[in-house]
Amino acid sequence: MTGRELVVIPGDGIGREVVPAAVRVLHALCPETRVVEADAGWDCFQATGTSVPEATLDLVRQAGAALFGAVSSPSYPVKGYKSAILTLRRALGLYANVRPVRAAVDLQPPRAIDLVVVRENTEGLYVGRELRAGDQAVAERVITREASLRIGRIAARLALQHPSRKLTVVHKANVVPLSDGLFRDSVREAVNAVDENQVLQVDELLVDYAALKLVQQPEAFGVLVAPNLYGDILSDLAAHWCGGLGAAPSINLGDVHALAEPVHGSAPDIAGRGRANPAAAMLSLALLLRGHWGMREEADLLEDAVAFALRSVGGDAGTEVITTAVIEALGRVTSSV
Repeated sequence: MTGRELVVIPGDGIGREVVPAAVRVLHALCPETRVVEADAGWDCFQATGTSVPEATLDLVRQAGAALFGAVSSPSYPVKGYKSAILTLRRALGLYANVRPVRAAVDLQPPRAIDLVVVRENTEGLYVGRELRAGDQAVAERVITREASLRIGRIAARLALQHPSRKLTVVHKANVVPLSDGLFRDSVREAVNAVDENQVLQVDELLVDYAALKLVQQPEAFGVLVAPNLYGDILSDLAAHWCGGLGAAPSINLGDVHALAEPVHGSAPDIAGRGRANPAAAMLSLALLLRGHWGMREEADLLEDAVAFALRSVGGDAGTEVITTAVIEALGRVTSSV
Protein backbone atom coordinates (compact mmCIF):
# COMPACT_ATOMS: atom_id res chain seq x y z
CA MET A 1 0.00 0.00 0.00
CA THR A 2 1.56 3.29 -1.11
CA GLY A 3 0.62 6.92 -0.65
CA ARG A 4 -0.46 6.34 2.93
CA GLU A 5 -0.65 9.52 5.01
CA LEU A 6 -1.25 10.07 8.73
CA VAL A 7 -2.09 13.33 10.45
CA VAL A 8 -0.75 13.43 14.00
CA ILE A 9 -2.33 15.75 16.56
CA PRO A 10 -0.28 15.67 19.79
CA GLY A 11 -2.77 17.88 21.65
CA ASP A 12 -1.89 18.74 25.25
CA GLY A 13 0.26 17.43 28.10
CA ILE A 14 1.66 13.94 27.61
CA GLY A 15 0.13 13.81 24.15
CA ARG A 16 3.24 15.66 23.04
CA GLU A 17 5.35 12.79 24.34
CA VAL A 18 3.38 9.66 23.46
CA VAL A 19 2.46 10.74 19.92
CA PRO A 20 6.08 11.29 18.79
CA ALA A 21 6.94 7.94 20.39
CA ALA A 22 4.18 6.22 18.42
CA VAL A 23 5.33 7.94 15.21
CA ARG A 24 8.86 6.59 15.73
CA VAL A 25 7.42 3.10 16.03
CA LEU A 26 5.27 3.62 12.93
CA HIS A 27 8.32 4.69 10.91
CA ALA A 28 10.16 1.58 12.10
CA LEU A 29 7.28 -0.63 10.98
CA CYS A 30 5.99 1.27 7.92
CA PRO A 31 8.73 3.69 6.85
CA GLU A 32 6.87 4.73 3.70
CA THR A 33 4.05 6.37 5.69
CA ARG A 34 3.97 10.15 5.36
CA VAL A 35 3.29 11.94 8.64
CA VAL A 36 1.92 15.48 8.91
CA GLU A 37 1.52 17.28 12.24
CA ALA A 38 -1.52 19.41 13.09
CA ASP A 39 -2.77 21.37 16.09
CA ALA A 40 -5.81 20.98 18.35
CA GLY A 41 -6.66 21.08 22.03
CA TRP A 42 -6.90 23.42 25.00
CA ASP A 43 -3.53 25.06 24.43
CA CYS A 44 -4.51 25.59 20.81
CA PHE A 45 -7.74 27.27 21.94
CA GLN A 46 -5.88 29.56 24.30
CA ALA A 47 -3.48 30.57 21.53
CA THR A 48 -5.89 30.85 18.61
CA GLY A 49 -9.44 31.02 19.99
CA THR A 50 -10.43 27.64 18.55
CA SER A 51 -9.78 24.12 19.84
CA VAL A 52 -9.70 22.62 16.33
CA PRO A 53 -8.57 24.93 13.51
CA GLU A 54 -10.21 24.44 10.14
CA ALA A 55 -6.74 23.70 8.73
CA THR A 56 -6.50 20.66 11.00
CA LEU A 57 -9.87 19.36 9.82
CA ASP A 58 -8.84 19.89 6.20
CA LEU A 59 -5.64 17.89 6.71
CA VAL A 60 -7.50 14.96 8.26
CA ARG A 61 -10.14 15.03 5.53
CA GLN A 62 -7.42 14.86 2.89
CA ALA A 63 -5.41 12.12 4.61
CA GLY A 64 -8.37 10.12 5.89
CA ALA A 65 -6.53 9.01 9.03
CA ALA A 66 -5.23 10.67 12.19
CA LEU A 67 -3.66 9.92 15.56
CA PHE A 68 -4.86 12.13 18.41
CA GLY A 69 -2.75 12.27 21.56
CA ALA A 70 -4.53 13.82 24.52
CA VAL A 71 -6.43 16.95 25.39
CA SER A 72 -6.94 19.08 28.46
CA SER A 73 -10.42 20.45 29.02
CA PRO A 74 -11.73 22.91 31.59
CA SER A 75 -14.33 21.55 34.01
CA TYR A 76 -16.13 24.89 33.94
CA PRO A 77 -17.82 26.81 31.09
CA VAL A 78 -15.42 28.79 28.91
CA LYS A 79 -16.96 31.09 26.33
CA GLY A 80 -16.27 29.90 22.81
CA TYR A 81 -14.58 26.65 23.84
CA LYS A 82 -15.71 23.32 22.42
CA SER A 83 -14.11 19.99 23.21
CA ALA A 84 -11.45 19.20 20.62
CA ILE A 85 -12.14 15.48 20.46
CA LEU A 86 -15.92 15.94 20.27
CA THR A 87 -15.42 18.51 17.52
CA LEU A 88 -13.21 16.13 15.55
CA ARG A 89 -15.68 13.27 15.94
CA ARG A 90 -18.63 15.30 14.74
CA ALA A 91 -16.89 17.19 11.95
CA LEU A 92 -15.36 14.00 10.51
CA GLY A 93 -18.42 11.77 10.94
CA LEU A 94 -16.67 9.46 13.41
CA TYR A 95 -19.79 7.85 14.79
CA ALA A 96 -18.24 4.71 16.32
CA ASN A 97 -15.74 4.53 19.18
CA VAL A 98 -14.19 1.08 19.39
CA ARG A 99 -12.22 0.05 22.47
CA PRO A 100 -10.79 -3.47 22.66
CA VAL A 101 -9.75 -4.77 26.07
CA ARG A 102 -7.37 -7.68 26.47
CA ALA A 103 -5.90 -8.88 29.74
CA ALA A 104 -2.77 -6.97 30.74
CA VAL A 105 0.49 -8.82 30.21
CA ASP A 106 1.23 -8.71 33.95
CA LEU A 107 -2.28 -9.56 35.17
CA GLN A 108 -2.11 -12.13 37.96
CA PRO A 109 -3.54 -14.64 37.88
CA PRO A 110 -3.77 -14.63 34.05
CA ARG A 111 -7.31 -14.35 32.72
CA ALA A 112 -8.77 -14.99 29.26
CA ILE A 113 -10.21 -11.49 28.75
CA ASP A 114 -10.81 -10.41 25.15
CA LEU A 115 -13.70 -8.00 24.76
CA VAL A 116 -14.62 -4.93 22.73
CA VAL A 117 -16.80 -1.99 23.78
CA VAL A 118 -18.47 -0.29 20.82
CA ARG A 119 -19.84 3.13 21.75
CA GLU A 120 -22.15 5.34 19.74
CA ASN A 121 -20.06 8.48 19.40
CA THR A 122 -22.32 11.35 18.33
CA GLU A 123 -25.53 11.39 20.37
CA GLY A 124 -26.95 10.76 23.82
CA LEU A 125 -26.18 13.32 26.50
CA TYR A 126 -23.04 14.37 24.63
CA VAL A 127 -24.98 16.50 22.13
CA GLY A 128 -24.32 19.39 24.50
CA ARG A 129 -27.87 20.68 24.82
CA GLU A 130 -28.04 22.04 28.36
CA LEU A 131 -30.20 24.72 29.89
CA ARG A 132 -30.05 26.26 33.32
CA ALA A 133 -32.85 28.28 34.86
CA GLY A 134 -32.08 29.36 38.40
CA ASP A 135 -31.62 26.31 40.59
CA GLN A 136 -32.64 23.88 37.85
CA ALA A 137 -30.46 22.54 35.05
CA VAL A 138 -31.78 20.37 32.22
CA ALA A 139 -29.78 18.31 29.74
CA GLU A 140 -31.37 16.87 26.61
CA ARG A 141 -30.53 13.34 25.52
CA VAL A 142 -30.86 12.53 21.84
CA ILE A 143 -31.18 9.02 20.40
CA THR A 144 -32.04 8.55 16.72
CA ARG A 145 -32.86 5.44 14.74
CA GLU A 146 -30.32 6.32 12.05
CA ALA A 147 -27.38 6.59 14.45
CA SER A 148 -28.48 3.48 16.35
CA LEU A 149 -28.72 1.47 13.12
CA ARG A 150 -25.25 2.43 11.95
CA ILE A 151 -23.61 1.66 15.32
CA GLY A 152 -25.50 -1.63 15.33
CA ARG A 153 -24.02 -2.51 11.94
CA ILE A 154 -20.47 -1.75 13.11
CA ALA A 155 -20.99 -3.80 16.27
CA ALA A 156 -22.42 -6.76 14.36
CA ARG A 157 -19.50 -6.82 11.92
CA LEU A 158 -16.99 -6.69 14.76
CA ALA A 159 -18.85 -9.45 16.61
CA LEU A 160 -18.76 -11.66 13.52
CA GLN A 161 -14.96 -11.25 13.50
CA HIS A 162 -14.63 -11.88 17.24
CA PRO A 163 -13.75 -15.41 18.38
CA SER A 164 -16.70 -15.54 20.77
CA ARG A 165 -19.36 -14.49 18.24
CA LYS A 166 -21.12 -12.82 21.19
CA LEU A 167 -22.86 -9.44 21.04
CA THR A 168 -24.40 -7.72 24.07
CA VAL A 169 -26.73 -4.74 23.63
CA VAL A 170 -26.49 -2.46 26.67
CA HIS A 171 -29.37 -0.16 27.61
CA LYS A 172 -31.63 1.04 30.42
CA ALA A 173 -34.98 0.69 28.68
CA ASN A 174 -36.71 -0.24 31.92
CA VAL A 175 -36.26 3.38 33.09
CA VAL A 176 -36.03 5.36 29.82
CA PRO A 177 -38.13 3.18 27.50
CA LEU A 178 -38.56 5.63 24.63
CA SER A 179 -34.93 6.60 24.04
CA ASP A 180 -33.16 3.43 25.16
CA GLY A 181 -35.94 1.35 23.68
CA LEU A 182 -35.32 3.01 20.31
CA PHE A 183 -31.59 2.34 20.62
CA ARG A 184 -32.09 -1.32 21.57
CA ASP A 185 -34.65 -2.06 18.87
CA SER A 186 -32.70 -0.26 16.14
CA VAL A 187 -29.46 -2.03 17.05
CA ARG A 188 -31.23 -5.40 16.99
CA GLU A 189 -32.71 -4.55 13.57
CA ALA A 190 -29.25 -3.72 12.24
CA VAL A 191 -27.73 -6.86 13.72
CA ASN A 192 -30.40 -9.05 12.12
CA ALA A 193 -29.67 -7.46 8.75
CA VAL A 194 -25.91 -8.00 9.01
CA ASP A 195 -26.07 -11.44 10.62
CA GLU A 196 -28.32 -13.03 8.03
CA ASN A 197 -27.33 -16.58 8.98
CA GLN A 198 -27.92 -15.91 12.70
CA VAL A 199 -24.38 -16.87 13.63
CA LEU A 200 -24.14 -14.42 16.52
CA GLN A 201 -25.22 -15.04 20.09
CA VAL A 202 -27.07 -11.80 20.89
CA ASP A 203 -28.28 -10.79 24.33
CA GLU A 204 -29.19 -7.65 26.27
CA LEU A 205 -28.08 -6.28 29.63
CA LEU A 206 -29.17 -3.30 31.66
CA VAL A 207 -26.23 -0.95 31.97
CA ASP A 208 -25.90 -1.25 35.75
CA TYR A 209 -25.78 -5.03 35.62
CA ALA A 210 -23.38 -4.89 32.67
CA ALA A 211 -21.03 -2.82 34.87
CA LEU A 212 -21.22 -5.40 37.65
CA LYS A 213 -20.57 -8.26 35.25
CA LEU A 214 -17.58 -6.48 33.73
CA VAL A 215 -16.09 -6.39 37.21
CA GLN A 216 -16.99 -9.94 38.18
CA GLN A 217 -16.79 -11.90 34.93
CA PRO A 218 -15.23 -9.99 32.02
CA GLU A 219 -14.46 -13.28 30.26
CA ALA A 220 -18.19 -13.65 29.58
CA PHE A 221 -18.21 -10.83 27.04
CA GLY A 222 -17.33 -10.61 23.38
CA VAL A 223 -18.57 -7.33 21.88
CA LEU A 224 -20.72 -4.84 23.80
CA VAL A 225 -22.59 -2.02 22.05
CA ALA A 226 -23.99 0.92 24.00
CA PRO A 227 -25.21 4.52 23.72
CA ASN A 228 -22.64 7.28 24.17
CA LEU A 229 -22.57 7.84 27.94
CA TYR A 230 -22.99 4.18 28.88
CA GLY A 231 -20.23 3.19 26.49
CA ASP A 232 -17.94 5.89 27.83
CA ILE A 233 -18.33 4.66 31.40
CA LEU A 234 -18.25 0.93 30.65
CA SER A 235 -15.15 1.18 28.47
CA ASP A 236 -13.28 3.05 31.20
CA LEU A 237 -14.36 0.42 33.71
CA ALA A 238 -13.26 -2.41 31.42
CA ALA A 239 -9.87 -0.72 30.93
CA HIS A 240 -8.95 -1.92 34.42
CA TRP A 241 -8.32 -5.34 32.93
CA CYS A 242 -5.85 -4.12 30.30
CA GLY A 243 -3.79 -2.14 32.78
CA GLY A 244 -5.83 1.02 33.28
CA LEU A 245 -6.60 4.07 31.16
CA GLY A 246 -2.93 4.69 30.52
CA ALA A 247 -2.72 1.42 28.59
CA ALA A 248 -6.09 1.55 26.82
CA PRO A 249 -6.26 2.11 23.05
CA SER A 250 -9.24 3.16 20.96
CA ILE A 251 -10.21 4.13 17.45
CA ASN A 252 -12.97 6.41 16.19
CA LEU A 253 -14.48 5.17 12.93
CA GLY A 254 -16.75 6.66 10.32
CA ASP A 255 -17.65 5.72 6.78
CA VAL A 256 -14.63 7.60 5.38
CA HIS A 257 -12.27 8.75 8.11
CA ALA A 258 -10.60 7.17 11.15
CA LEU A 259 -8.95 8.70 14.20
CA ALA A 260 -6.87 6.62 16.58
CA GLU A 261 -6.95 7.88 20.16
CA PRO A 262 -5.30 6.59 23.33
CA VAL A 263 -7.87 6.79 26.08
CA HIS A 264 -5.75 8.52 28.71
CA GLY A 265 -5.95 12.23 29.41
CA SER A 266 -3.25 14.87 29.14
CA ALA A 267 -1.89 14.03 32.64
CA PRO A 268 -0.40 17.47 33.37
CA ASP A 269 1.08 16.18 36.62
CA ILE A 270 3.63 14.06 34.74
CA ALA A 271 3.83 15.95 31.43
CA GLY A 272 7.36 16.78 30.34
CA ARG A 273 8.97 14.32 32.75
CA GLY A 274 9.41 11.37 30.39
CA ARG A 275 7.25 9.13 32.53
CA ALA A 276 4.27 8.67 30.21
CA ASN A 277 3.64 5.15 28.95
CA PRO A 278 3.29 5.35 25.13
CA ALA A 279 1.79 1.86 24.80
CA ALA A 280 -1.80 3.08 24.41
CA ALA A 281 -0.83 5.42 21.56
CA MET A 282 1.06 2.61 19.84
CA LEU A 283 -1.80 0.15 20.28
CA SER A 284 -4.22 2.76 18.94
CA LEU A 285 -2.03 2.95 15.85
CA ALA A 286 -2.35 -0.83 15.54
CA LEU A 287 -6.12 -0.44 15.50
CA LEU A 288 -5.74 2.11 12.71
CA LEU A 289 -3.48 -0.21 10.75
CA ARG A 290 -5.96 -3.06 11.01
CA GLY A 291 -9.33 -1.31 10.99
CA HIS A 292 -8.74 1.50 8.50
CA TRP A 293 -5.78 0.59 6.31
CA GLY A 294 -6.44 -3.17 6.28
CA MET A 295 -2.85 -3.97 7.36
CA ARG A 296 -3.61 -6.91 9.63
CA GLU A 297 -0.12 -8.43 9.62
CA GLU A 298 1.54 -5.14 10.55
CA ALA A 299 -1.06 -4.53 13.27
CA ASP A 300 -0.38 -7.97 14.75
CA LEU A 301 3.37 -7.32 14.67
CA LEU A 302 2.96 -4.01 16.47
CA GLU A 303 0.69 -5.44 19.17
CA ASP A 304 3.06 -8.34 19.75
CA ALA A 305 6.04 -5.96 19.97
CA VAL A 306 4.28 -3.76 22.53
CA ALA A 307 3.33 -6.79 24.64
CA PHE A 308 6.90 -8.11 24.48
CA ALA A 309 8.33 -4.71 25.44
CA LEU A 310 6.00 -4.30 28.40
CA ARG A 311 6.86 -7.78 29.67
CA SER A 312 10.55 -6.97 29.29
CA VAL A 313 10.81 -3.49 30.77
CA GLY A 314 7.46 -2.92 32.52
CA GLY A 315 4.85 -0.25 32.05
CA ASP A 316 6.55 2.16 34.46
CA ALA A 317 9.86 2.21 32.60
CA GLY A 318 9.26 5.60 31.00
CA THR A 319 8.54 6.85 27.50
CA GLU A 320 12.00 6.45 25.96
CA VAL A 321 12.76 3.03 27.45
CA ILE A 322 9.44 1.57 26.33
CA THR A 323 9.68 3.10 22.86
CA THR A 324 13.19 1.75 22.34
CA ALA A 325 12.11 -1.70 23.55
CA VAL A 326 9.19 -1.76 21.08
CA ILE A 327 11.38 -0.69 18.15
CA GLU A 328 13.97 -3.32 19.06
CA ALA A 329 11.26 -5.98 19.28
CA LEU A 330 9.96 -4.97 15.84
CA GLY A 331 13.49 -5.09 14.46
CA ARG A 332 14.01 -8.65 15.67
CA VAL A 333 10.73 -9.83 14.17
CA THR A 334 11.04 -8.07 10.81
CA SER A 335 14.68 -9.12 10.35
CA SER A 336 13.73 -12.77 10.85
CA VAL A 337 10.93 -12.70 8.27
